[in-house]
Formats: sequence, C-alpha cells, structure tokens
Amino acid sequence: MTLRHLQIFVEVAETGKMSEAANHLFISQSSISQAIGDMESYYSIVLFERLSKKLYITPAGEKLLQYAKQILLLYQNMEDFLNNGKTIKKLRIGATFTVGTYLMSPLIQQFNVINPSIDTEVVVEKTAALERMLLDGKLDVALVEGTINKTDLLSFPVINDELFLICSPSHPFYQKDSVRLEELKDQPFILRERGSKTRMIFEQYLLEKNIPIHEKWICNNSEAIKYAVTSGQGLGVLSEKAIQEECQKGRLKIIPIQNVHMTRKFSIVYHKSKYLYGALTDFINICENYTT
Repeated sequence: MTLRHLQIFVEVAETGKMSEAANHLFISQSSISQAIGDMESYYSIVLFERLSKKLYITPAGEKLLQYAKQILLLYQNMEDFLNNGKTIKKLRIGATFTVGTYLMSPLIQQFNVINPSIDTEVVVEKTAALERMLLDGKLDVALVEGTINKTDLLSFPVINDELFLICSPSHPFYQKDSVRLEELKDQPFILRERGSKTRMIFEQYLLEKNIPIHEKWICNNSEAIKYAVTSGQGLGVLSEKAIQEECQKGRLKIIPIQNVHMTRKFSIVYHKSKYLYGALTDFINICENYTT
C-alpha cells in the first residue's frame, strides 16, 4: 500500500462518493475504484459497504481512516522539515468570523513584509470546522475566538479582545453614560448564534443574575448584528474590533455595563505534530506581538 492509496482512501471516505473523490484528485473514477479494490483484496478486508449505489464506511474503514490521516499528516510534516521552508510557497491559515473580518488583513500585511514570496490562503469558518481541518492537515495554523477541545491540537492565547454593549442613536440607552445589568431585562437583543464565544461570555453574566432578555434576532456574523442594531432593531454585544468605525461616526455607541467586564483572548492553534518551519513561526510571532 502506497501513500497514494491512502490519499485516495481518505478522499473517498470524506466525500462518500468515488466520483467526487475522482474529481478532487483529478483522476478517473476507475482508478479510484481500482485503488480501493486493491486495498480490500490485499488485506482481505471490507472498507466500504456498497448499498443502493451509496458507500458506507465500515468499522474497519473508520479505524483505517484514523491511521491514514495521521500517516499523511506526518508525511507532510516530514516534507516541511526537509524543505525547511526553502520551497514552502503557501501558508494555510484558518480564522473564526471576527478574526477573519477584522484582524486577518493587518496580520497578513505584516506577514507579507517579511515573507513576500509566500502566498497565504485564509479560510474563515466556525471553530469546530477549523479544528477538523487542522486535524486533517488541511490548515497549517488557525487564529480562533472559541475554545479548542481536541487533544491533538495545541492552543495558546495571543491577542486580547473586549466585548461591549452597543446601541443606536434611536435607543433610550444612547443618552446614558452607563447602565446596570438589571436594566437589560426584557430588552430586545441581536445576538450571535448559540455556541458563539461572544454570546457565551455575555450570557454568563445574565445567568449569574437571572436576567431574561428578548432574543429578537440571531445572526452568525458581526456585520449582520451591526446593521440590525444601527437600524434600531435592538441592542447588541460585539468585539471592540468590530465596532470602531461605527462608533467614531456616531452610528453606534458603547454603553458600559456597571461592574461588567467582558474580555477574552484570540488563540493560535496548530497540530501538536506540526513542524514549525520559518514562515509558520513568523506568523505566530506576528500574532503574539500584535497590537491595535
């Protein structure tokens, strides 16, 4: 069995279809079928059940999938080590939504100054999706706002962030210098989706005081929340990095909540087996030293 067999097997397992695997790998479907058949025949094992023209991975296939991903990741790490950055042409970076929208561009600009010949490829996704891509070797590194739960991934905080209550000029709170947490009771809010780190931090304070609010809108990105709040739909809670321009122009106002300080850190994440070659180390250092 060769690395190519493993690459084909992983692609079939992840797509669930030999035709899609063939398209992704730019080879014929018959070559895909032959490779899987060779593996099953050589080891006298069934990797996929073929039922009603669909593929279903078997328990043996699931176990092989774990090994195959580890082997392919180790092979890539070996390549990175042997090249020692000399032929590395691309850095694949993951980012959660707030990071991708407001932080990634200045970080990439700093990176390009010291690594002008290296392309950067950025994927903006939820933390869970970025975890999967790091584990599968599809990303080199990620900068996230969520909590990392996978033991094969290393994570450490690098950039400070603070969350603030915001309102529009039409909201009664706009005339206030601050509010008590209790004043938020039954107020309409434009919130991030459940599971979002931003929402979890805010909800922790509400739960401690048993304060109910009205969840008027649920949005999966900061821009949608800003537009809803500026149009007078309700209050919002967002990162300081997301609201600077709107606050400067008077379209939004930060309303401090007395005795409430909502802070967090964005974290760098990479696979524990990842070889930290020069360009990757440069990006990590840039994040560690970043200031707004």
